[in-house]
Amino acid sequence: MPNDPLILRGKEVAAAIKADLEQRIAKLAEHGIKPGLTVIIVGEDPASQVYVRSKERQSAKLGIDSRVIRLETDTSEDALLAHVESLNQDGSVHGILVQLPLPRHIDSQRVIEAINPDKDVDGFHPVSVGKLVLDLDGFVSCTPAGIIEIMRYYNIETEGKHVVVVGRSNIVGKPIANLMIQKRKMANSTVTMVHTRTPDMGVHTRQADILIVAAGAPEFIGADMVKKGAVVIDVGINRVDDDSVEKGYRLVGDVAYDEVLEKVSAITPVPGGVGPMTIAMLLSNTVKSAENSLK
Repeated sequence: MPNDPLILRGKEVAAAIKADLEQRIAKLAEHGIKPGLTVIIVGEDPASQVYVRSKERQSAKLGIDSRVIRLETDTSEDALLAHVESLNQDGSVHGILVQLPLPRHIDSQRVIEAINPDKDVDGFHPVSVGKLVLDLDGFVSCTPAGIIEIMRYYNIETEGKHVVVVGRSNIVGKPIANLMIQKRKMANSTVTMVHTRTPDMGVHTRQADILIVAAGAPEFIGADMVKKGAVVIDVGINRVDDDSVEKGYRLVGDVAYDEVLEKVSAITPVPGGVGPMTIAMLLSNTVKSAENSLK
């Protein structure tokens, strides 16, 4: 049993990525280009508001021109689409992000497809997804891209390894599975995907050399579902009630961290693991889009 599992701290990786972005932004400035990211948020979802403010702060620190368009909950779909089209035509905007979830009366997929794929820094447009599957250069959705960068930073070997992905969402599960099977560095893995309709999920998770968990359920994966010496990437972040702490709650992942820690060779903590990487990769995609504009 590993005595000292490696703690994969996304905050440290994100700092290294931002340091590199600062240099790339300085080079763009030599050409008179300032990367521009505009976020559209509809409604007052508290989690979304926190996330958008964090994007604003981190963009400003790097020197990215960050703008936020805040719209009322009852904004019509057509009005939102008009904002998107205006940003598509704005040469100073290199990245467009429509914060999800959207109110129920708005078709999220229609809005995503309205974004110019050249400015789709969230990586959700069908063109971006198609390029990912075909292993063509494009924008990779931010959380899966962040997972790859964590493994790269900590020299996690992926070639020939069995990767098991728990969860099949369009945001994490499907893209990370596609990334890991590509014939390239930080991939070349054998991939199994399990989900809510997989019988006896533990049969599969116990075979994983690298277990990537995006189940959306607090502490869903226990030590009995993890192979000794596995690398565990916990994408989940869940708020659970806890009267023993001042806030009245604590944040936990989809993996029972304390019990799994004794069994693994490496693991991401929650918070502080995958979470910081999502915004870092969003900023990276925005800078990439600005660089593409030079071409």
